Amino acid sequence: MITTNKLTVRFGSQTLFENVSIKFTPGNCYGVIGANGAGKSTLLKVISGDIEPTSGEVNITKGQRIAVLRQDHFAFDDYKVIDTVIMGHKKLYNIMQERDALYAKPDFNDEDGIKVAHLEEEFAELDGWQAEAMAASMLSDLGIGDELHYEQMSELAGSEKVRVLLAQALFGNPDILLLDEPTNHLDLNTIAWLEEFLINFQNLVIVVSHDRKFLDNVCTHMADIDYKNIQLYTGNYSFWSQASQLIQKQKEEQNKKTEEKMEELKAFIARFSANASKAKQATSRKNMLDKLSLEEIKPSSRQYPRIRFTYNKIPGKDVVSVKNLNKTVDGELLIKNLSFEINQGEKVAFIARDPFIITNLFEILEGRIQPDSGEVNWGVTATHSYFPKDNNFYFENDKNIMQWLAQYSPDQHVNFLRGYLGRMLFTGDDADKKVNVLSGGEKVRCILAKMMIAEANVMIFDEPTNHLDLEAITALNNSMIDFPGTILFTSQDYRLIQTVADRIIEISPNGYINMRNKYDDYLKNPVVIKKREEIYSSK
Repeated sequence: MITTNKLTVRFGSQTLFENVSIKFTPGNCYGVIGANGAGKSTLLKVISGDIEPTSGEVNITKGQRIAVLRQDHFAFDDYKVIDTVIMGHKKLYNIMQERDALYAKPDFNDEDGIKVAHLEEEFAELDGWQAEAMAASMLSDLGIGDELHYEQMSELAGSEKVRVLLAQALFGNPDILLLDEPTNHLDLNTIAWLEEFLINFQNLVIVVSHDRKFLDNVCTHMADIDYKNIQLYTGNYSFWSQASQLIQKQKEEQNKKTEEKMEELKAFIARFSANASKAKQATSRKNMLDKLSLEEIKPSSRQYPRIRFTYNKIPGKDVVSVKNLNKTVDGELLIKNLSFEINQGEKVAFIARDPFIITNLFEILEGRIQPDSGEVNWGVTATHSYFPKDNNFYFENDKNIMQWLAQYSPDQHVNFLRGYLGRMLFTGDDADKKVNVLSGGEKVRCILAKMMIAEANVMIFDEPTNHLDLEAITALNNSMIDFPGTILFTSQDYRLIQTVADRIIEISPNGYINMRNKYDDYLKNPVVIKKREEIYSSK
C-alpha cells in the first residue's frame, strides 16, 4: 500500500500539487491523468524515490518491492537482453551475480561454501531456478524472438528495447508496479497482451497513459491531477470523464441557484429595510443572505485545442493509386507487391506489427523516399499534408513559433498567424518562444497548426497522438471524424482507429489485407483472422 501525507511538489514558482493526502491500495490499478505538465510523471518519480518532494511524505508498506518502467533506452546496452529483464528483480539478480562470482573463484574455500549455501537458499525462495525461463517467456509474449534473448541490448532496435524494458518492469511479480506510458511504441497486439496481463495482475499498479481504451480496460480507479490537487475516482477513464463533467455541471448549477437566491434576498432587503412593519423580515433575510456563499470553482489546467481541418481545392474521386510497391531497408523486406486505390472521402487506417513499415509507406507516398519498384500516382486534384512520426527536423533552427509558422502560411498577417497559434494553445508571449526548445507536445501542436493552414484535401498522419495529452487527443480525434476530405493514418490508439477509419489496410512483409470495415468488425471477421495468420506465418 502507498499513502501520501500532505505531499507537495514545486519546481521554482510552479506548484504541481500541494498538501495531497491520498491512499493507493493493493489489488487496484490507478490511472494517472492530467494536462501536459500537470505532474503525472513527477508523481511516479516521487513514489519511486527518484525525486524528493518539496514537503510531505510518501509511505510504502515495509518490505514491498517496487518495479518501475525505465525510460532510458541506452542504460542497459552493456547487458544481455535476458539479464536486463531479470534485473527488474534487483534482489534476485544480485544474488545470481554474487553466487556466480563465488562459483567462479579459483580458490573456492569453506567460507565461500557457507556463503553459497545461504545464497542458494535465497535463490530457491525467489524462484531463481525458473528466472531465465520466465524472463524468456515474457520476452516472447512481448514480441522479442528467441534469437535475441542472449544478444546485447545495444544490438536491439529502439522499439525492441522498449519491450525489453517493459518485460523488466513486469518481471517477478512486483508488489507495486509503476508504468509511465507503457503502450508507447507497442503495436496493437502487444497492447492487448499488456492489457490482459494487468487485468490479471493481483498487486498494485499506478500507470500514466494517453491511451483511452487502455485506461478503460485496465483501470479500477483514476487519479486526476488538476487544480494543484490529486483527486481519486472509482472507475475507469470513461466513468471519470462522465463523473467529473457531472460534478462540474452540478457545481455551476448550484452556484446559479445560489446567485438567484442572493439577488432575491438583496432586493427584498433593499425594498423593505426602511419599513418598520417589515424590518423584522428584512433582518431575517439579511441573516439568510450572510449564510449563503458560492462554491469556489477553480480554473482547470485542462485545455482543449481547437483543431479543424478544411480544404480549399475541391477533390476529385481518385485520390491515390499504388501498384506493386516493394521496399527493402538494410536488407530487410518491409513491403511486398502492395497495391491499393484510395477514393475521395475515405478514411483509411494502415496497421502493421512493425510500425516502421507504415512509416516507410507514408514516406514513399510523400515522395521523401523511393520504392525499390512499383508506382505511386496521385490524382490531379489531390493536395496532401503530412504529419511525420519524427518531426524534429522541422525544428532544427532558432526561429520563434510565429516566424516558424509564417514559413508555411500564404497570409503573413500577424493576426492571422496568432489566430492559428491561439487555437493550438500558444497565447501571448508563447509566440516568441524558440522552436528548438519546444516540448514534444508543443511541436505536435505546431505541426497541426501548419496542417490546418495548408488546407489540403488529403491528410496523412503517422502516429499523431504521440506526445499529446488526453484533451488534445480528444480534439484531434473529433477533427479527424469531422474532416470532409480523405485521411490516411496509422496509430496505436485503438479508439482513434475505431471512430475514424472506415477501411483497414494491414501490411506485413509477406502480404497485406485490404478491407472496408470498422476496426472492431475487422478484428472479428473470420476471413481477416485467417488471412492474418497467413501473412504473419509465411516465410
